[in-house]
Amino acid sequence: MGTPDTSRLTGAVQELASQVVSALVGGDHSEAVCRAAGGPGDEGLGLAAIRVLGSDVLLPAVMSGRSPAAEDLAALEKAVVTFPPAPDAAPTSVWSHWAMTRALLTQGTSAVASSAQVQEPDTVWLDRAPWQLLTHQLAVLGALCVPGTDCGVADAARRRPVDVARGFVRAVRRRDWLQAAGAGRWLAVLDGVPPTLGLDAGLEFVAHMGGTDPRVIMHVRAAQLLRAGARV
Repeated sequence: MGTPDTSRLTGAVQELASQVVSALVGGDHSEAVCRAAGGPGDEGLGLAAIRVLGSDVLLPAVMSGRSPAAEDLAALEKAVVTFPPAPDAAPTSVWSHWAMTRALLTQGTSAVASSAQVQEPDTVWLDRAPWQLLTHQLAVLGALCVPGTDCGVADAARRRPVDVARGFVRAVRRRDWLQAAGAGRWLAVLDGVPPTLGLDAGLEFVAHMGGTDPRVIMHVRAAQLLRAGARV
């Protein structure tokens, strides 16, 4: 199955993220969010969009502690099968695929999720990253930041809360709202974040300035929900 062109894929990802945000904000955590992914008759585009958003397609259910819709699990499973990471894939792609596969196994969807497939990738590349790159990579892997997560990426973030805070400020100053929102999602669950950061106000500012991108709102809303209760 070929990869859709960039503009169409971007639109499909934005639409899918909008569905996730709608479920998060509206509290309808049982409704499938993947139903309209890609639009009618374009399954390939929809699956590619799911692969980009990753396990965050299950975010409304995960944040509410409910079982995801069967339709979303089936769509996520098909995306995992259709778009496995290439042998030379970037570490973030490998980790995103791992998170999707683990989510399926956690939910009892094991047709493609064996114990071998959920073995964690390494985090050597992240442990050695300067704080700017660390923040960027964590933002890309924001989908791993959910209640109860326990993995090498989360451990790397826990060890460097001040660096992530520096990266958040840098992203805001550069008006990189998506990176700021993803970094803010991790900061919402980390101990040792400098209180002078003003994370709550910072998240609201990021949502206000970057609110035209539903992925920004998705990360900010996840961060706010995590701040309200859950801790990694």
